[in-house]
Amino acid sequence: MAAEGSEEMSGNGELEEASAVSVSEVPQSPPPEMSEENGSAAAAPEAPAGPPDPASLSVDHAAEYEAEGGLPADFERLWKAAHDNPQDFTSWTDLLQYCEHEGHIAASRRALEAFLTRYPLCYGYWKKFADLERRAGSNDKAEEVCIRGLQGIPLSIDLWIHYINLLLGTLDMNLPDSPRRIRRVFEDAVAAAGLDFHSDRLWDLYVEWEKEQGNTKNAAAVLDRVLKVPTQLYNTHYDKFKEHLNNNPPKEVLSSEEYEELRLSCRQSQKAERAEQAQEVEEERPPGEEEPATPEGTDSEELIQKIREQVLLRREKVYQDNEGEVRKRWSFEDAIKRPYFHVKPLDRLQLGGWHSYLDWEISELNRETEDSAQEPNQEAMEESEVTAQNQEASGRDAVARSDRRVRILFERCLIACALYEEFWMRYIQYLEPQSADETRAVYRRACEIHLPDKPNIHMQWATFEERHGEMSEARRVLEALEKGLPGLAVVRLRRVTLERRAGQLEQSIALLTEAVAEAKEKPALHAFYSIKLARLLLRVDRNPSQARRVLKEALELSPDNDKLHLNLLELEASGDPRASAEAVRECVTQALAAPLTPHTKLLLSQRGLQFAEDYSSSIQSVLSVYEAHQKLLDELRGTKREAENGDEEPQKMSKTDDGSSAATSEQAPPTMPHVPITTPPPPMMGTDMSAQAGYGAYSSWYQQPQYGSYGNYGYQNTWNYNQSYYPPS
Repeated sequence: MAAEGSEEMSGNGELEEASAVSVSEVPQSPPPEMSEENGSAAAAPEAPAGPPDPASLSVDHAAEYEAEGGLPADFERLWKAAHDNPQDFTSWTDLLQYCEHEGHIAASRRALEAFLTRYPLCYGYWKKFADLERRAGSNDKAEEVCIRGLQGIPLSIDLWIHYINLLLGTLDMNLPDSPRRIRRVFEDAVAAAGLDFHSDRLWDLYVEWEKEQGNTKNAAAVLDRVLKVPTQLYNTHYDKFKEHLNNNPPKEVLSSEEYEELRLSCRQSQKAERAEQAQEVEEERPPGEEEPATPEGTDSEELIQKIREQVLLRREKVYQDNEGEVRKRWSFEDAIKRPYFHVKPLDRLQLGGWHSYLDWEISELNRETEDSAQEPNQEAMEESEVTAQNQEASGRDAVARSDRRVRILFERCLIACALYEEFWMRYIQYLEPQSADETRAVYRRACEIHLPDKPNIHMQWATFEERHGEMSEARRVLEALEKGLPGLAVVRLRRVTLERRAGQLEQSIALLTEAVAEAKEKPALHAFYSIKLARLLLRVDRNPSQARRVLKEALELSPDNDKLHLNLLELEASGDPRASAEAVRECVTQALAAPLTPHTKLLLSQRGLQFAEDYSSSIQSVLSVYEAHQKLLDELRGTKREAENGDEEPQKMSKTDDGSSAATSEQAPPTMPHVPITTPPPPMMGTDMSAQAGYGAYSSWYQQPQYGSYGNYGYQNTWNYNQSYYPPS
């Protein structure tokens, strides 16, 4: 932007330059008392055209390399270092500095294209790229580079000025179309960046160019517009307007309408003054002598001076209003120390300053909105309907100006804070109620350029597209994210649930099946996906046999995975009790023979006993399961005694799924003989215990209430009421 002043490399491709304006011209503090109203004729910048298409940048430079005798010696090494780790900004700058030092045009072009696709906010490198093309003799390519750069960073005052100077140095100004083209570019520049607090140099350049063209009215009109824009050097614009007015006749400065209005008003004022003086001088004038007449069609010096005074009176009100707007923003602007892009992190004070500035600017918009929503005052309505309509239109204009200021501030913030997801999301939340297309454009810039490695905002984008009915675009976003960040379980599951909600159950199952197959080299991840697939097959596809097959195949690969055993048991227990008894018993037997922790074995055994008690058709079956459970308790009791006697080290604590700490060794059994200890049964198939801390913090999605609160329902000692029911073993 315009206010860089550091001597280190800025991340924009050049050492930070001092402001082009003398320090003496910068006001050190705002005046103490200022008014409030503000306005601006500058239009809001159009949404950037999106990131440059990488395909359009990957130009085949084989002919250039051959013509220049191939690439420099160290180019491939530096190129590989940058592409292997594209987030390493230093690798890119090393490559670019090497190409510049070698003076190799083709290598520099290739490096700059790749770098600016990844870091389009580095305006200094766009300038270097344009200068490279101009030195190579291609003014058209230099202009194209500037246009591409301004699509990526439309608020860059430096890049706009560089582009305008390029046109001024290459266009034939004797051709009638050249001045019109320059003026169009100036208008595009002030529309895109004219509301920036540091846009003074751009406005000044526009005014001076109009003066050089001899267009004094156009120069005054530009000064009139900037007088309404709160900028850092707001006071210098008012001084330049006064100077311009005093150095030229008002007729050559003002619009025809304003000049005629003021001329008529001042003439009437003069006539009234002269009428009062006429009686005083009439007696002193010799008989027959009349007052000297002013030549027809000319204005006296007195009239011209009166017109100038009236013009300045009108502008003084505008200036005072604008001064009030500057004063309100001054402390926020003064707190911004790095308004340009850099990969180095910003400190908390800087980040907090941007948040505070945005909060204030949005509150100003809300205030304007509330004011405009109020009914026109009764006096205005009684005066005339036209006055009420004008008041309403004025309110709408004020809201539109405030909205443009908020958007400009967000865009400025996203230059300095481009690598911070929170500011992108905040801008998206601001835009979404107003325009889905503008919101989508911001998502695209954030995800495809600046935050390619942040999955959260990509998934938010997919949710946005799905909410607006754009299912194909939501699929594309998630597919691109998974391709860029392979292996994230949360992304694959988002794709699965997207297809399920879209009614594409077969595709949903296929995605999980593919994930299971690809994860065979990672047993924990394989079990995770297998449980997800089994649950989908059981609960949604109503295919328990297929779900059972998936879990059994997963157990062949991971027989020590307690979650697979628990889910298989609950699958079997969830069927018809009369047909599931043998399957449940077989599942428990298999689990007890597997290399599981004692705690898990006890959970499975107790669950099997509970199932037998609830659904078994014969007492012999219940007693058989009970005897097996008591045998397991005896084994665990013996293991516990050995550990307490020092024969065996107690096992360390391990983390359970919900993050709580549980002992992997078995709890001490109750002191009364042959009575099963009370342990909550494992969750049913519908309760997701498969999320683990190793899956990208995915566990927070699946923290479901476990069955550890059975005490609330009077089941602290589930089996005590049966002490006299079962015979002692």
